Amino acid sequence: MPWLRTHLVIALAVGALVSTVLLVLEPLTDFAFLWLEWPGISAAYFFRGAVGGSAVLGIAISWVVNALTYGLGAFVILSAFKVLREA
Repeated sequence: MPWLRTHLVIALAVGALVSTVLLVLEPLTDFAFLWLEWPGISAAYFFRGAVGGSAVLGIAISWVVNALTYGLGAFVILSAFKVLREA
């Protein structure tokens, strides 16, 4: 199953790209896309923000969780295309 590893890497790259774009657009759009970042923001608050941790670590946690969240969605879509193409 080498395609599985390939799809996982592509999905994680897509997730990282989406998370980076959301992080960059946040101040430029006056937080209009904040609702797309709730998984990461919630995780950052739960793991670090509730105890008064550093802002940089909270942003890093938020970025990673959003990348994994959107990467998982991309992985499901890529896997569905693979299954449909084989059928």
